[in-house]
Amino acid sequence: MTIRVGDIVARKSYKCDLLFRVQKISEEKQIVELIGEEMRLIADAPLNDLIIVSAPERQKLRQELKEKEDRSYRLFRQDYQLLRRKREYTATNGYQTKKSYFELPGKVLHIDGDALYLNKCLELYKKLSVPVFGVHMNEVDMPQKVPPLIDKVRPEVLVLTGHDAYLKNKGKKNDLQAYRHSKHFVRTVKEVRSKIGNLDHLVIFAGACQSHFESLIKAGANFASSPSRVNIHALDPVYIVSKICLASFMDRVNVIEVLRNTLTGEEGLGGVETRGLLRTGMPIQEDEETLNDQT
Repeated sequence: MTIRVGDIVARKSYKCDLLFRVQKISEEKQIVELIGEEMRLIADAPLNDLIIVSAPERQKLRQELKEKEDRSYRLFRQDYQLLRRKREYTATNGYQTKKSYFELPGKVLHIDGDALYLNKCLELYKKLSVPVFGVHMNEVDMPQKVPPLIDKVRPEVLVLTGHDAYLKNKGKKNDLQAYRHSKHFVRTVKEVRSKIGNLDHLVIFAGACQSHFESLIKAGANFASSPSRVNIHALDPVYIVSKICLASFMDRVNVIEVLRNTLTGEEGLGGVETRGLLRTGMPIQEDEETLNDQT
Protein backbone atom coordinates (compact mmCIF):
# COMPACT_ATOMS: atom_id res chain seq x y z
CA MET A 1 0.00 0.00 0.00
CA THR A 2 1.42 3.39 -1.01
CA ILE A 3 2.14 5.77 1.87
CA ARG A 4 1.01 9.37 1.31
CA VAL A 5 1.21 12.65 3.20
CA GLY A 6 -1.46 12.69 5.91
CA ASP A 7 -1.53 8.91 6.42
CA ILE A 8 -1.45 7.54 9.97
CA VAL A 9 1.49 5.17 10.31
CA ALA A 10 3.69 3.38 12.85
CA ARG A 11 7.37 2.38 12.85
CA LYS A 12 8.03 -1.35 12.62
CA SER A 13 11.49 -0.96 14.19
CA TYR A 14 9.85 0.49 17.32
CA LYS A 15 7.20 -2.28 17.48
CA CYS A 16 4.52 0.20 16.34
CA ASP A 17 4.52 1.87 19.77
CA LEU A 18 3.29 5.30 18.62
CA LEU A 19 0.99 6.68 15.95
CA PHE A 20 2.42 9.26 13.55
CA ARG A 21 1.07 11.51 10.81
CA VAL A 22 3.12 11.59 7.61
CA GLN A 23 4.27 15.21 7.24
CA LYS A 24 6.65 15.03 4.28
CA ILE A 25 8.09 12.37 1.98
CA SER A 26 11.49 12.56 0.30
CA GLU A 27 11.05 10.22 -2.67
CA GLU A 28 14.73 10.58 -3.63
CA LYS A 29 16.10 9.56 -0.22
CA GLN A 30 13.13 7.36 0.73
CA ILE A 31 12.92 9.21 4.07
CA VAL A 32 9.65 10.28 5.68
CA GLU A 33 9.17 13.13 8.17
CA LEU A 34 6.69 12.13 10.86
CA ILE A 35 4.65 14.09 13.39
CA GLY A 36 3.32 12.39 16.53
CA GLU A 37 -0.43 11.88 16.39
CA GLU A 38 -0.84 12.19 20.18
CA MET A 39 2.70 12.97 21.36
CA ARG A 40 4.58 16.21 20.59
CA LEU A 41 7.34 14.33 18.75
CA ILE A 42 8.87 14.90 15.31
CA ALA A 43 10.92 12.09 13.73
CA ASP A 44 12.42 10.80 10.48
CA ALA A 45 12.07 7.21 9.34
CA PRO A 46 12.91 5.13 6.28
CA LEU A 47 9.91 4.60 4.07
CA ASN A 48 10.30 0.82 4.29
CA ASP A 49 10.13 0.97 8.11
CA LEU A 50 6.57 2.32 8.08
CA ILE A 51 3.26 0.55 8.09
CA ILE A 52 -0.14 2.16 7.64
CA VAL A 53 -2.25 1.59 10.75
CA SER A 54 -5.72 0.25 10.02
CA ALA A 55 -8.79 2.18 11.14
CA PRO A 56 -9.82 -0.46 13.76
CA GLU A 57 -6.33 -0.50 15.26
CA ARG A 58 -6.20 3.31 15.33
CA GLN A 59 -9.56 3.35 17.07
CA LYS A 60 -8.36 0.85 19.66
CA LEU A 61 -5.19 2.83 20.45
CA ARG A 62 -7.06 6.13 20.54
CA GLN A 63 -9.71 4.71 22.87
CA GLU A 64 -7.02 3.61 25.32
CA LEU A 65 -5.48 7.07 25.23
CA LYS A 66 -8.86 8.77 25.55
CA GLU A 67 -9.48 6.85 28.76
CA LYS A 68 -6.23 8.28 30.16
CA GLU A 69 -7.20 11.78 28.99
CA ASP A 70 -10.63 11.49 30.61
CA ARG A 71 -9.05 10.36 33.87
CA SER A 72 -6.71 13.37 33.91
CA TYR A 73 -9.62 15.69 33.18
CA ARG A 74 -11.75 14.23 36.01
CA LEU A 75 -8.90 14.52 38.50
CA PHE A 76 -8.24 18.10 37.43
CA ARG A 77 -11.92 19.04 37.86
CA GLN A 78 -12.04 17.40 41.28
CA ASP A 79 -9.02 19.37 42.45
CA TYR A 80 -10.46 22.60 41.06
CA GLN A 81 -13.86 22.08 42.68
CA LEU A 82 -12.20 21.59 46.07
CA LEU A 83 -10.24 24.82 45.65
CA ARG A 84 -13.37 26.63 44.51
CA ARG A 85 -15.38 25.52 47.56
CA LYS A 86 -12.55 26.68 49.79
CA ARG A 87 -12.53 30.12 48.11
CA GLU A 88 -16.31 30.39 48.35
CA TYR A 89 -16.25 29.55 52.05
CA THR A 90 -13.53 32.16 52.64
CA ALA A 91 -15.28 34.84 50.57
CA THR A 92 -18.62 34.40 52.38
CA ASN A 93 -17.21 33.60 55.84
CA GLY A 94 -19.09 30.32 55.65
CA TYR A 95 -22.53 31.94 55.98
CA GLN A 96 -24.01 32.77 52.57
CA THR A 97 -25.37 29.97 50.43
CA LYS A 98 -25.73 31.95 47.18
CA LYS A 99 -22.49 32.71 45.40
CA SER A 100 -21.81 36.43 45.71
CA TYR A 101 -18.50 36.83 43.93
CA PHE A 102 -17.02 36.38 40.46
CA GLU A 103 -13.68 34.90 39.34
CA LEU A 104 -11.14 36.13 36.79
CA PRO A 105 -8.65 33.40 35.77
CA GLY A 106 -5.30 34.19 34.17
CA LYS A 107 -5.35 34.66 30.37
CA VAL A 108 -3.22 32.37 28.17
CA LEU A 109 -1.43 33.07 24.90
CA HIS A 110 -0.91 29.58 23.44
CA ILE A 111 1.57 29.38 20.54
CA ASP A 112 1.63 25.95 18.89
CA GLY A 113 3.70 24.55 16.04
CA ASP A 114 0.94 22.04 15.23
CA ALA A 115 -2.44 23.37 14.02
CA LEU A 116 -4.31 20.15 14.87
CA TYR A 117 -2.87 20.06 18.38
CA LEU A 118 -3.70 23.74 18.82
CA ASN A 119 -7.38 23.09 18.13
CA LYS A 120 -7.38 20.16 20.53
CA CYS A 121 -5.79 22.31 23.23
CA LEU A 122 -8.27 25.16 22.65
CA GLU A 123 -11.15 22.73 23.19
CA LEU A 124 -9.68 21.69 26.55
CA TYR A 125 -9.10 25.30 27.65
CA LYS A 126 -12.77 25.94 26.90
CA LYS A 127 -13.86 22.92 28.97
CA LEU A 128 -11.72 24.18 31.85
CA SER A 129 -13.06 27.77 31.47
CA VAL A 130 -9.58 29.24 30.98
CA PRO A 131 -9.46 32.31 28.67
CA VAL A 132 -7.03 31.72 25.80
CA PHE A 133 -5.77 33.29 22.59
CA GLY A 134 -4.35 30.60 20.31
CA VAL A 135 -1.92 31.01 17.40
CA HIS A 136 -0.47 28.40 15.05
CA MET A 137 3.17 29.26 14.30
CA ASN A 138 6.18 27.32 13.06
CA GLU A 139 8.75 26.80 15.81
CA VAL A 140 11.53 28.49 13.80
CA ASP A 141 9.45 31.70 13.57
CA MET A 142 8.69 31.99 17.27
CA PRO A 143 11.74 34.07 18.38
CA GLN A 144 10.83 36.88 15.97
CA LYS A 145 7.04 36.73 16.00
CA VAL A 146 6.11 35.98 19.61
CA PRO A 147 7.45 39.13 21.39
CA PRO A 148 5.18 41.52 19.39
CA LEU A 149 2.21 39.27 20.22
CA ILE A 150 2.92 39.70 23.92
CA ASP A 151 2.32 43.45 23.54
CA LYS A 152 -0.86 42.84 21.55
CA VAL A 153 -2.51 40.13 23.66
CA ARG A 154 -1.07 41.06 27.10
CA PRO A 155 -1.38 37.55 28.56
CA GLU A 156 -0.59 36.39 32.08
CA VAL A 157 0.60 33.03 30.70
CA LEU A 158 2.58 32.15 27.58
CA VAL A 159 2.73 28.62 26.14
CA LEU A 160 5.42 27.84 23.56
CA THR A 161 5.05 24.35 22.21
CA GLY A 162 4.81 22.23 19.08
CA HIS A 163 7.15 19.37 18.17
CA ASP A 164 10.70 18.55 19.17
CA ALA A 165 13.12 15.61 19.35
CA TYR A 166 16.59 14.73 20.56
CA LEU A 167 18.77 13.50 17.68
CA LYS A 168 21.44 11.13 18.98
CA ASN A 169 23.55 11.46 15.83
CA LYS A 170 23.76 15.26 16.27
CA GLY A 171 25.39 15.36 19.69
CA LYS A 172 25.11 14.56 23.39
CA LYS A 173 22.00 15.26 25.47
CA ASN A 174 23.53 18.42 26.95
CA ASP A 175 24.15 19.88 23.47
CA LEU A 176 21.30 22.23 22.55
CA GLN A 177 22.15 21.90 18.85
CA ALA A 178 21.27 18.18 19.00
CA TYR A 179 17.55 19.01 19.27
CA ARG A 180 15.05 19.79 16.51
CA HIS A 181 13.41 22.86 18.01
CA SER A 182 14.69 23.34 21.58
CA LYS A 183 16.99 26.16 20.44
CA HIS A 184 13.99 28.02 18.95
CA PHE A 185 12.00 27.64 22.17
CA VAL A 186 15.01 28.82 24.22
CA ARG A 187 15.59 31.89 22.02
CA THR A 188 11.91 32.80 22.27
CA VAL A 189 11.89 32.53 26.07
CA LYS A 190 14.99 34.74 26.27
CA GLU A 191 13.43 37.36 23.97
CA VAL A 192 10.24 37.45 26.02
CA ARG A 193 12.09 37.56 29.34
CA SER A 194 14.05 40.59 28.10
CA LYS A 195 10.66 42.35 28.05
CA ILE A 196 9.05 40.80 31.15
CA GLY A 197 11.66 39.44 33.52
CA ASN A 198 9.54 38.57 36.57
CA LEU A 199 8.41 34.92 36.62
CA ASP A 200 5.16 35.86 38.38
CA HIS A 201 4.29 38.71 35.99
CA LEU A 202 4.31 36.34 33.03
CA VAL A 203 4.22 32.58 33.52
CA ILE A 204 5.90 30.65 30.68
CA PHE A 205 5.61 27.02 29.66
CA ALA A 206 8.03 26.00 26.90
CA GLY A 207 8.93 22.77 25.14
CA ALA A 208 7.63 19.62 23.49
CA CYS A 209 8.73 15.98 23.27
CA GLN A 210 12.31 15.36 24.48
CA SER A 211 13.08 19.12 24.71
CA HIS A 212 16.19 20.43 26.50
CA PHE A 213 14.60 21.08 29.89
CA GLU A 214 17.61 22.65 31.61
CA SER A 215 18.18 25.28 28.93
CA LEU A 216 14.52 26.28 28.91
CA ILE A 217 14.41 26.75 32.68
CA LYS A 218 17.68 28.71 32.65
CA ALA A 219 16.29 30.92 29.86
CA GLY A 220 13.39 31.90 32.12
CA ALA A 221 10.57 29.39 31.68
CA ASN A 222 8.50 28.59 34.79
CA PHE A 223 7.71 25.13 33.43
CA ALA A 224 9.27 23.11 30.64
CA SER A 225 9.81 19.69 29.11
CA SER A 226 11.48 17.20 29.18
CA PRO A 227 13.69 16.41 32.22
CA SER A 228 14.19 12.76 31.21
CA ARG A 229 13.98 13.49 27.46
CA VAL A 230 10.77 11.49 27.11
CA ASN A 231 7.72 12.24 24.99
CA ILE A 232 4.95 14.44 26.34
CA HIS A 233 1.26 14.31 25.53
CA ALA A 234 -0.30 16.99 23.32
CA LEU A 235 -2.52 18.23 26.19
CA ASP A 236 0.11 18.37 28.95
CA PRO A 237 0.89 22.10 28.46
CA VAL A 238 -2.82 22.89 28.94
CA TYR A 239 -3.03 21.05 32.26
CA ILE A 240 0.17 22.70 33.46
CA VAL A 241 -0.86 26.31 32.85
CA SER A 242 -4.57 25.85 33.66
CA LYS A 243 -3.58 24.79 37.17
CA ILE A 244 -1.83 28.15 37.59
CA CYS A 245 -4.62 30.15 35.93
CA LEU A 246 -7.25 28.70 38.27
CA ALA A 247 -5.22 28.95 41.49
CA SER A 248 -5.61 32.09 43.63
CA PHE A 249 -2.96 34.79 43.23
CA MET A 250 -2.68 34.64 47.04
CA ASP A 251 -1.30 31.09 46.79
CA ARG A 252 1.91 29.60 45.49
CA VAL A 253 1.49 26.36 43.59
CA ASN A 254 4.29 23.84 44.02
CA VAL A 255 5.53 21.72 41.17
CA ILE A 256 4.09 18.45 42.48
CA GLU A 257 0.59 19.95 42.48
CA VAL A 258 1.04 21.19 38.93
CA LEU A 259 2.25 17.85 37.58
CA ARG A 260 -0.33 15.70 39.36
CA ASN A 261 -2.99 15.83 36.63
CA THR A 262 -0.73 15.69 33.57
CA LEU A 263 -0.60 12.58 31.41
CA THR A 264 3.22 12.44 31.34
CA GLY A 265 4.27 13.30 34.90
CA GLU A 266 7.65 14.34 36.27
CA GLU A 267 9.79 12.43 33.76
CA GLY A 268 8.48 14.61 30.97
CA LEU A 269 7.61 17.85 32.77
CA GLY A 270 9.07 20.06 35.47
CA GLY A 271 9.41 23.61 36.69
CA VAL A 272 9.63 25.99 39.61
CA GLU A 273 7.23 27.15 42.32
CA THR A 274 4.91 29.76 40.82
CA ARG A 275 2.20 32.09 42.10
CA GLY A 276 -1.42 31.45 41.04
CA LEU A 277 -3.25 33.95 38.83
CA LEU A 278 -6.96 33.77 39.64
CA ARG A 279 -8.59 36.81 41.28
CA THR A 280 -12.01 37.01 42.88
CA GLY A 281 -14.24 40.08 42.97
CA MET A 282 -17.68 41.19 44.10
CA PRO A 283 -20.55 41.96 44.01
CA ILE A 284 -22.41 40.11 41.28
CA GLN A 285 -25.24 42.01 39.57
CA GLU A 286 -27.94 40.31 37.50
CA ASP A 287 -26.37 41.59 34.25
CA GLU A 288 -22.84 40.60 35.28
CA GLU A 289 -23.24 36.84 35.33
CA THR A 290 -20.88 36.50 32.37
CA LEU A 291 -18.02 37.38 34.69
CA ASN A 292 -18.48 34.11 36.50
CA ASP A 293 -16.96 30.76 35.77
CA GLN A 294 -19.84 28.85 34.22
CA THR A 295 -18.40 25.38 34.82
